[in-house]
Amino acid sequence: MSRDDSVEQFLNEVVPAAVKKARESGSTSIFVFGWNMVDFQKNMPTRQQLDAICSDIPIYFLDDECHKVLANTILLVKSGIMNEDGTAGKTEIRGGEIVMGEDGTPTGYLKEQAGTYTRSFLDNDNLYTLDMATANIANIEQHLLSEGYTMYHEGWGNYFVNTNYYQAAQKLDNEGKLHFVLGLPYEMESWMNIDEALSRAVDAKKFNSKRVKPHWIKLLMDGTVESGTGFIEPLYLDGHQGIPNWSEEEVTEITRKANEQGITMHVHVMGNKGVNRVVNSFINGGKDEMRNTLVHVYGVNEPDYKRMAEHNIYVTEGMIWHHAGNPEQEMLREMLPAELTRGYPMKSYFDNGVTVSSHSDFPALYANPDDPFGIMQIAVTGVWQENGKPFWTEELITREQALTALTINVAKQMFIEDERGSIKDGKYADFLLVNKDILTCPVEEIHNAQPDATYFEGKKVFSKQIYALTIATQKSPSAIVKGLFTEFI
Repeated sequence: MSRDDSVEQFLNEVVPAAVKKARESGSTSIFVFGWNMVDFQKNMPTRQQLDAICSDIPIYFLDDECHKVLANTILLVKSGIMNEDGTAGKTEIRGGEIVMGEDGTPTGYLKEQAGTYTRSFLDNDNLYTLDMATANIANIEQHLLSEGYTMYHEGWGNYFVNTNYYQAAQKLDNEGKLHFVLGLPYEMESWMNIDEALSRAVDAKKFNSKRVKPHWIKLLMDGTVESGTGFIEPLYLDGHQGIPNWSEEEVTEITRKANEQGITMHVHVMGNKGVNRVVNSFINGGKDEMRNTLVHVYGVNEPDYKRMAEHNIYVTEGMIWHHAGNPEQEMLREMLPAELTRGYPMKSYFDNGVTVSSHSDFPALYANPDDPFGIMQIAVTGVWQENGKPFWTEELITREQALTALTINVAKQMFIEDERGSIKDGKYADFLLVNKDILTCPVEEIHNAQPDATYFEGKKVFSKQIYALTIATQKSPSAIVKGLFTEFI
C-alpha cells in the first residue's frame, strides 16, 4: 500500500483489495506493508474493523517503519494473544506491546516484538516460497545494479521465518546468476529461546558461497526514537523511556557465543541508552576483530564514541530524517528533551575514528531516496531535492566522507575490503560510469547523478540503454527490498 493512503482508504480500498486477491489465489495468509504511523495513530484501525472485511484469513499489516502491526482476530487467536471465546490470552510479549482496548481485549495493534511474534504464526512457507524468493532476488539485483550498488547487506533474510531466501541466493550464486555481494543476518527475536535461535543462525552459515555471506545475527535492542519506542535517557517528555528488548547481560552472552562461532553481531539500536547498553555488551562479551555493528543509531552519549573506536565497533547509519519537513521536525521537538533532538551523528563517527557505512533503510520510511546519490546529497546538505530543510546541520559530512561511507566502509563491514570497495591492483573491478562528477558538481545537483553503466567483477552488468528498453517493454522492475547497506527496522 502507499504511505499516503488514509485510514479511510486503508479500510475501504486497501484491505478489501488484499482480501480479494487472497481469495482469488487461495492464499492462507495476507501480508501487506506500508501504512503511515504518523497519520494512523490519530485514528488507529481495530481488529473488529478488519474482521468486518475478513475474519477467516489471518491478516498482517506492517507499518512503513516495520515496527508496528495491525492484525485481525483470527491471527491473534492463532498466536495465543486472544482465546477462542473472544477473551484476552497472552497480555505480554517480551520486547513488545499488545495494545488493549477499553473492553480489556487486544485492539489488534501490536508494537515491536509483539508484532514479530505474531508474524511467526503466519503460513510463512506459502507466504514466501523458494520460487518467490528466487524471483525477488532477481528483481532486487536489477534494481541494485540500475542504481550502482554491487554490495548489499539486507535485513529481511529470514523475515518470513524460513530459509528460502538463503537457499535462493546460494543457488543463484552457484549458477553464476548473482551479480552483487549479498550479506544476510539471521534475525533473533527477544521472545525466542536464545540457544535455539543461535543454533539456527550458526546453521545458516551453510548457505555461504562466493557472493552470499550469511555471517551475522540481527538483534533489535529497541524500536525507533521517532515512534517513542527507542530506549533513551533522559526520558521522553511524557515520562516514558522506550522499549528495550534485551538486558545488557543477555546481549553480552549472545555476543560472546556468536563471536566464538564466527558470527558478527548486527544490532538495531536507536536510543542513546540502548546504544550504551549494546556498546557495553560488545566490549565485555565480544571480540574486537569481529567488527560488531550498531545499526541506525539515532543518539550516542559522547564517551561512547571513543569506546566504539577503541574496540573496533562499527556503525551503519543513514541521515534519513535530516531532510524531514516541518511536521516531522516539530513532532520530534514535542516528544524529546532538547538535548536528544540532535540525531544521526554521521560527522561524529568520522571525527572519532569510528568506521561507519551508509544505508538507505528502504522500504522503511520509503519516502526517502534509496539510491546512493540521493543518500549522499542528504548527508552533505541535509536536503534532498527541494524537500524539507536542513536539520542537525552540525552532523553533515563532506562528499569524500559520504563516498567513503558508501564504498570502502561497506566492504569493511562485510569483511571483503581486500577484494572490493576501492580501485586497487588485485581487487575485483566493481565500478560505475556516472553521468555527473559528484565531487565537483553543485551540491544541490548530486541527487541527479545516475550510473550509465555498472561493472561487477570486470563485466558490464547494467547499462542505461538496456535498462530503459526493459522498463519500456515490460513492467517496471520492482523489489521488496533495495539499497547498498540497507537494514530493516
